[in-house]
Amino acid sequence: MPQEEPPHQMLDAESHGTLKRNPHPDFKKVESTRPSFDHARQFHFTKTPLPDWQPGGGASDGGACLQHEHVEIDPYAEGRPAVFNYKLLISGIIPRPIGFVSTRNREGSSTNLAPFSYTNVVNHDPPVFIIGYAGGFENAKDSLKNLVSTGECTINIISEHYLEAANYCAINAPYGTSEWAMSGLTPTPSTNVKPDCVKEAVFSIEGKLMETKEFTSPATGKKTGVVAIIEGVRFHVREDALNDEQNLIDPNILRPMSRLGGITYARTLDAIEIPRPDFAEQMKSEEVQRLAQPRKHEQ
Repeated sequence: MPQEEPPHQMLDAESHGTLKRNPHPDFKKVESTRPSFDHARQFHFTKTPLPDWQPGGGASDGGACLQHEHVEIDPYAEGRPAVFNYKLLISGIIPRPIGFVSTRNREGSSTNLAPFSYTNVVNHDPPVFIIGYAGGFENAKDSLKNLVSTGECTINIISEHYLEAANYCAINAPYGTSEWAMSGLTPTPSTNVKPDCVKEAVFSIEGKLMETKEFTSPATGKKTGVVAIIEGVRFHVREDALNDEQNLIDPNILRPMSRLGGITYARTLDAIEIPRPDFAEQMKSEEVQRLAQPRKHEQ
């Protein structure tokens, strides 16, 4: 049933609600005109945009980016709907990792499996992850309700080979409907938590809730979001993707999908390596010594 629009109604980047993300009246017709998915493409490295870049060189586009002015936006400007900020942010903060979150209720009688692109890792010791949920506790999605109730979840990384099934789990199904059955994905038991991992996932994390933080809109005073901070207590990596030291996952096997704006996903196949500069080593150069001065106001 339609309600007021701003972000308390936009429960997360995958929900449907009243926000129209699909810009195509007939999506399948548009999709039919596009090239087929290239399964043969492999993860590979290229050179940087300007391999001969030198300290002090600035951007590598010859100054072209400096020819454009910027538009300043007040997120709380009068008449600006909160949904505009949502669309702006998800189209500008890209690519975003997708946490495919598995939860269950306290009784174990209902499960939930849903993708959230407000997801990231923020620490490694202990392993800590965040998941952002749009909508406060009063409008909590099933995933958040289960997570707060039980304190447990699994976070699964979405790969190319099950993108369509994972996306289908974003469906706005009523509480109690199994996304596992509707998507055809395979639950596999966890070790330290009760929610299942996704068997199709190359990388999965068992997680326990550390704390939550609810956000309030400065403009409306309404509760508009919750961030969940989760400790990773067990990792699961597909055997063919893990190195012997068990500290690296092969990106060409993981082949993760990320979110862009709207209904757009992205592949991760092109990579660039750039060594991090060491200040002491760089200071052996007279040019770097000349550049290494206190910042002036005009710089």
